[in-house]
Amino acid sequence: MRLIRGAVLLSAAAVMAFAADAPPVIRPAPDYKIRFVDGTQVPLSSFRGKVVALLGVFTTCPHCQHASEVFTRLASEYGSRGFQPIDVAFNSMANLYVRDFVNEHHISYPVGFDTPENVLGFLGYSVMERYVVPQIVWIGRNGNIRSQTPPNGDEKLLNEAYWRQMIETLTKEPVSAPAHKTTSTHHTTSAKKTP
Repeated sequence: MRLIRGAVLLSAAAVMAFAADAPPVIRPAPDYKIRFVDGTQVPLSSFRGKVVALLGVFTTCPHCQHASEVFTRLASEYGSRGFQPIDVAFNSMANLYVRDFVNEHHISYPVGFDTPENVLGFLGYSVMERYVVPQIVWIGRNGNIRSQTPPNGDEKLLNEAYWRQMIETLTKEPVSAPAHKTTSTHHTTSAKKTP
Protein backbone atom coordinates (compact mmCIF):
# COMPACT_ATOMS: atom_id res chain seq x y z
CA MET A 1 0.00 0.00 0.00
CA ARG A 2 2.86 2.39 0.78
CA LEU A 3 4.40 1.67 -2.60
CA ILE A 4 1.13 2.59 -4.34
CA ARG A 5 0.77 5.80 -2.31
CA GLY A 6 4.37 6.70 -3.12
CA ALA A 7 3.72 6.12 -6.83
CA VAL A 8 0.56 8.22 -6.70
CA LEU A 9 2.42 11.06 -4.95
CA LEU A 10 5.24 10.92 -7.50
CA SER A 11 2.72 10.94 -10.37
CA ALA A 12 0.92 13.93 -8.87
CA ALA A 13 4.22 15.74 -8.42
CA ALA A 14 5.18 15.04 -12.03
CA VAL A 15 1.84 16.40 -13.30
CA MET A 16 2.25 19.52 -11.17
CA ALA A 17 5.82 20.00 -12.40
CA PHE A 18 4.66 19.67 -16.01
CA ALA A 19 1.84 22.15 -15.44
CA ALA A 20 4.29 24.60 -13.90
CA ASP A 21 6.48 24.37 -17.02
CA ALA A 22 3.63 24.61 -19.55
CA PRO A 23 3.31 28.03 -21.18
CA PRO A 24 0.30 30.11 -20.19
CA VAL A 25 -2.36 30.11 -22.88
CA ILE A 26 -3.20 33.80 -23.02
CA ARG A 27 0.16 35.47 -23.57
CA PRO A 28 1.84 37.66 -26.17
CA ALA A 29 2.93 35.61 -29.16
CA PRO A 30 6.72 35.23 -29.14
CA ASP A 31 8.75 37.05 -31.76
CA TYR A 32 8.93 34.55 -34.60
CA LYS A 33 9.95 34.73 -38.26
CA ILE A 34 8.26 32.47 -40.76
CA ARG A 35 10.68 31.18 -43.41
CA PHE A 36 9.48 30.58 -46.95
CA VAL A 37 11.01 28.52 -49.76
CA ASP A 38 11.68 31.65 -51.83
CA GLY A 39 14.13 32.75 -49.13
CA THR A 40 11.95 35.42 -47.53
CA GLN A 41 11.31 35.62 -43.81
CA VAL A 42 8.16 37.28 -42.54
CA PRO A 43 7.77 38.26 -38.88
CA LEU A 44 4.61 36.94 -37.28
CA SER A 45 4.07 40.44 -35.88
CA SER A 46 3.41 41.68 -39.44
CA PHE A 47 0.01 39.96 -39.21
CA ARG A 48 -1.03 42.02 -36.17
CA GLY A 49 -4.62 43.20 -36.60
CA LYS A 50 -5.62 39.86 -38.13
CA VAL A 51 -6.82 36.70 -36.43
CA VAL A 52 -4.07 34.16 -37.11
CA ALA A 53 -4.27 30.38 -36.96
CA LEU A 54 -0.66 29.21 -37.02
CA LEU A 55 -0.54 25.51 -37.85
CA GLY A 56 2.59 23.49 -37.12
CA VAL A 57 2.31 20.67 -39.65
CA PHE A 58 4.16 17.74 -41.13
CA THR A 59 3.79 17.69 -44.91
CA THR A 60 3.47 13.89 -44.78
CA CYS A 61 0.78 13.79 -42.07
CA PRO A 62 -2.76 12.97 -43.30
CA HIS A 63 -4.31 14.91 -40.38
CA CYS A 64 -2.22 17.95 -41.26
CA GLN A 65 -3.09 17.66 -44.94
CA HIS A 66 -6.79 17.51 -44.10
CA ALA A 67 -6.52 20.44 -41.66
CA SER A 68 -4.76 22.55 -44.29
CA GLU A 69 -7.48 21.78 -46.82
CA VAL A 70 -10.15 22.82 -44.31
CA PHE A 71 -8.24 25.99 -43.42
CA THR A 72 -8.08 26.84 -47.13
CA ARG A 73 -11.89 26.83 -47.19
CA LEU A 74 -12.01 28.82 -43.95
CA ALA A 75 -9.58 31.40 -45.36
CA SER A 76 -11.82 31.84 -48.39
CA GLU A 77 -14.89 32.17 -46.20
CA TYR A 78 -13.48 34.38 -43.41
CA GLY A 79 -10.53 36.15 -45.02
CA SER A 80 -12.52 39.32 -45.63
CA ARG A 81 -13.21 39.46 -41.87
CA GLY A 82 -9.51 39.45 -41.05
CA PHE A 83 -8.78 35.72 -40.67
CA GLN A 84 -5.31 34.54 -41.74
CA PRO A 85 -4.16 30.91 -41.51
CA ILE A 86 -0.45 30.15 -41.87
CA ASP A 87 1.21 26.73 -42.01
CA VAL A 88 4.74 26.10 -40.79
CA ALA A 89 5.99 22.67 -41.88
CA PHE A 90 8.57 21.27 -39.50
CA ASN A 91 9.07 17.64 -40.46
CA SER A 92 12.47 16.46 -41.64
CA MET A 93 13.51 18.28 -44.84
CA ALA A 94 10.17 20.13 -44.90
CA ASN A 95 11.66 22.87 -47.07
CA LEU A 96 11.94 20.32 -49.91
CA TYR A 97 8.30 19.24 -49.62
CA VAL A 98 6.44 22.52 -49.08
CA ARG A 99 5.79 23.28 -52.76
CA ASP A 100 4.37 19.81 -53.43
CA PHE A 101 2.33 19.99 -50.21
CA VAL A 102 0.80 23.30 -51.30
CA ASN A 103 0.08 22.10 -54.84
CA GLU A 104 -1.30 18.66 -53.96
CA HIS A 105 -3.66 20.00 -51.29
CA HIS A 106 -4.57 23.27 -53.07
CA ILE A 107 -3.54 25.44 -50.12
CA SER A 108 -4.27 29.09 -50.84
CA TYR A 109 -2.57 30.72 -47.84
CA PRO A 110 1.09 31.10 -46.78
CA VAL A 111 3.03 27.91 -46.01
CA GLY A 112 6.50 28.23 -44.56
CA PHE A 113 8.93 25.84 -42.93
CA ASP A 114 11.24 25.68 -39.95
CA THR A 115 13.18 23.32 -37.74
CA PRO A 116 11.44 21.30 -35.03
CA GLU A 117 13.54 23.12 -32.42
CA ASN A 118 12.31 26.55 -33.55
CA VAL A 119 8.65 25.52 -33.84
CA LEU A 120 8.66 23.73 -30.49
CA GLY A 121 10.40 26.73 -28.95
CA PHE A 122 7.63 28.98 -30.29
CA LEU A 123 5.04 26.60 -28.82
CA GLY A 124 6.84 26.64 -25.47
CA TYR A 125 7.58 22.90 -25.56
CA SER A 126 10.78 21.01 -24.92
CA VAL A 127 12.39 19.17 -27.84
CA MET A 128 12.23 16.10 -25.58
CA GLU A 129 8.44 16.37 -25.26
CA ARG A 130 6.10 14.10 -27.23
CA TYR A 131 3.56 15.94 -29.36
CA VAL A 132 0.93 15.42 -32.03
CA VAL A 133 0.49 17.29 -35.28
CA PRO A 134 -1.05 19.48 -36.32
CA GLN A 135 -0.25 21.90 -33.52
CA ILE A 136 -2.54 24.91 -33.82
CA VAL A 137 -1.99 28.27 -32.14
CA TRP A 138 -4.75 30.87 -32.29
CA ILE A 139 -3.54 34.48 -32.14
CA GLY A 140 -5.99 37.34 -31.67
CA ARG A 141 -5.89 40.66 -33.49
CA ASN A 142 -3.79 42.15 -30.68
CA GLY A 143 -0.98 39.59 -31.02
CA ASN A 144 -1.94 37.50 -27.98
CA ILE A 145 -2.06 33.73 -28.13
CA ARG A 146 -5.62 32.85 -27.18
CA SER A 147 -5.64 29.09 -27.61
CA GLN A 148 -3.12 26.39 -28.27
CA THR A 149 -3.18 22.67 -28.87
CA PRO A 150 -1.64 20.85 -25.90
CA PRO A 151 1.37 18.70 -26.83
CA ASN A 152 -0.60 15.43 -26.80
CA GLY A 153 -3.56 16.94 -28.62
CA ASP A 154 -7.18 17.35 -27.65
CA GLU A 155 -9.97 16.06 -29.86
CA LYS A 156 -12.20 19.01 -28.93
CA LEU A 157 -9.71 21.47 -30.39
CA LEU A 158 -8.91 19.69 -33.62
CA ASN A 159 -12.19 19.89 -35.46
CA GLU A 160 -13.82 22.29 -37.87
CA ALA A 161 -16.62 23.30 -35.49
CA TYR A 162 -14.08 24.49 -32.92
CA TRP A 163 -12.05 26.28 -35.61
CA ARG A 164 -15.14 28.12 -36.81
CA GLN A 165 -16.02 29.05 -33.23
CA MET A 166 -12.54 30.52 -32.70
CA ILE A 167 -12.73 32.49 -35.95
CA GLU A 168 -16.20 33.82 -35.16
CA THR A 169 -15.16 34.84 -31.64
CA LEU A 170 -11.77 36.35 -32.41
CA THR A 171 -12.78 38.27 -35.55
CA LYS A 172 -15.39 40.13 -33.50
CA GLU A 173 -12.78 41.45 -31.06
CA PRO A 174 -11.16 44.86 -31.55
CA VAL A 175 -7.42 45.36 -31.77
CA SER A 176 -5.94 46.26 -28.38
CA ALA A 177 -2.57 46.16 -26.64
CA PRO A 178 -0.92 42.74 -26.19
CA ALA A 179 -1.56 41.06 -22.83
CA HIS A 180 1.05 41.00 -20.16
CA LYS A 181 2.50 37.61 -19.34
CA THR A 182 0.11 35.63 -17.16
CA THR A 183 0.68 32.78 -14.79
CA SER A 184 -2.17 30.61 -16.05
CA THR A 185 -0.97 27.24 -17.26
CA HIS A 186 -4.19 25.72 -18.53
CA HIS A 187 -4.56 24.97 -22.21
CA THR A 188 -7.94 26.17 -23.35
CA THR A 189 -7.81 24.62 -26.73
CA SER A 190 -6.93 21.31 -28.09
CA ALA A 191 -6.76 19.70 -31.43
CA LYS A 192 -8.79 16.87 -32.81
CA LYS A 193 -7.20 14.49 -35.21
CA THR A 194 -9.24 14.46 -38.35
CA PRO A 195 -9.18 11.68 -40.90
